[in-house]
Amino acid sequence: MTVEETYLSGCFIISPKVFKDQRGYFFESFNQREFKALTGIDISFVQDNQSQSDRGVLRGLHYQTGEHAQAKLVRVIQGSVLDVCVDLRPNSKTFKKSFSIILNGEDNNQLFVPRGFAHGFLVLEDKTIFSYKCDNFYNKSAESGIIYNDPTLNINWNFPNKDLILSEKDEQLESFETLFK
Repeated sequence: MTVEETYLSGCFIISPKVFKDQRGYFFESFNQREFKALTGIDISFVQDNQSQSDRGVLRGLHYQTGEHAQAKLVRVIQGSVLDVCVDLRPNSKTFKKSFSIILNGEDNNQLFVPRGFAHGFLVLEDKTIFSYKCDNFYNKSAESGIIYNDPTLNINWNFPNKDLILSEKDEQLESFETLFK
């Protein structure tokens, strides 16, 4: 695996070594020892989640607060997404900055999103399968989120607003300014 830190401190793009032959392919999607050696982060994942969505579905921007904050290792098994994370750590030099990357089932790159970040993704192909590992268990009472079109964050989803498909909950998320006064 190769690891490249993004301009957001602690947020990494992880590219696996993929072995292909006439039968198909094989790759190691996560190796804790190698991850620690390359990032300096000692992490134990406790929960895996997976979703399947069609083109235009936007999920996010979500995060868990306090002791229930979660680091995530996200990837696409099939299809593609525009994956976005936002640094919500007030003492970080990249506070309020976002990073986006296209993840797909072809190159198998992953994104490590540290604790203290909001995360969301826009599905770019029908029948996309999105998978992620979390280092802390989900807690409904610690759930929060920022509206996807927040003017302070000004994220370019590069997709027509009228074609977005959001859950009722995601349509009602609050602004960054409301949450971080």
